[in-house]
Amino acid sequence: MTETLAEAQTSAANDPARGHETIVVLDFGAQYSMLIARRVRELNTYCELIPWDSPAERVAGLDVRGYILSGGPSSVYDEDAPVAPQWVYDSGKPILGICYGMQLLAHQLGGRVGPGSEREFGPASITRSVATPLLEGLPDSVEVWMSHGDRLEALPPGFVSIAHSGNSPYAVMADPARGYYGLQFHPEVVHTPRGKDMLRNFVRDICHSEGTWTSGNFIDETVEAIRKQVGNGKVICGLSGGVDSAVAAALVHKAIGDQLICIFVDNGLLRSGEAEEVVTTFRRNMQINLIHVEAEDQFLTQLAEVTNPETKRIRIGNTFVRIFERESRYRRRAVPLPGHALPGRHRERLPWQGGEGHQDAPQRRRAAGGHETRPRGATALPVQR
Repeated sequence: MTETLAEAQTSAANDPARGHETIVVLDFGAQYSMLIARRVRELNTYCELIPWDSPAERVAGLDVRGYILSGGPSSVYDEDAPVAPQWVYDSGKPILGICYGMQLLAHQLGGRVGPGSEREFGPASITRSVATPLLEGLPDSVEVWMSHGDRLEALPPGFVSIAHSGNSPYAVMADPARGYYGLQFHPEVVHTPRGKDMLRNFVRDICHSEGTWTSGNFIDETVEAIRKQVGNGKVICGLSGGVDSAVAAALVHKAIGDQLICIFVDNGLLRSGEAEEVVTTFRRNMQINLIHVEAEDQFLTQLAEVTNPETKRIRIGNTFVRIFERESRYRRRAVPLPGHALPGRHRERLPWQGGEGHQDAPQRRRAAGGHETRPRGATALPVQR
């Protein structure tokens, strides 16, 4: 499901990160995409994780200092492989490609990527051959974590190899004039011990972010942005029992208090006692208006005789959405809100997920011409005038 221009403009206009130095991560479906964003935020720089096909308006108004292209399960030479949008290259900002992101950077800029003779997965050692700001302060040889099946066969014009491994002459590539860098490995995982230093070099020395953002800033600014957006209206928030929806609900409640109604769709698949904990936490401890929908039978009916994990995931997500929307419509009628309407839902999309270049997991392709969607629990419907 591609984000519309109107949705992108609304997201940008209400983004609490406006005014903060920002690194934007384009998500191509890597299992570590969120971890990349977390590592950047740990450097006291705000990081926005967006789908790879987002329009430029999605980051309008942000003080973007650079872009990171995440890994992903595809091969860049596949006919329907996701690509970085042209507006990223036209921005003139530094770009760091990680694994698939590096291969994509090379592919789009005139290099050549092909299938490797064998998959490279696990620890490896890279050796620096050229001085570069990206590896400043690191020893000449560094242990890293590889996870890829394709390999870079020829550098694009303007790039040089700045580090190699036993299996690749292009473990790290750079075009310093344009601020473009590529890593064939994963700096965000703990198995690359000096990976955080590489990310710090990119964020601070190459993107020139001063590192003044904190999570405390984000909470305060998010709460204020929610208050401004909601006004005197009401918000219906869907809870799945997971962390994402719980945090979303806590932030919205902190901002607007009793104007929030939470609908907990209990799918019967949580760990023993967890559903009761959700109810106790939100109703008794946080004093939130919580509707508990016991829907175990509906979910189990949808999962009966299904063995494919991906099919299960899709059915769970779709069933959650149907039940949440049904209950939302009912609650909207039950709440005395004359003249109010329920606009389109705001939900995180599911980008392609898995390993790198036909690796860690089967490709999760686009369905019906667009990205699949799933509620990550954080489904909030403002009821506005």
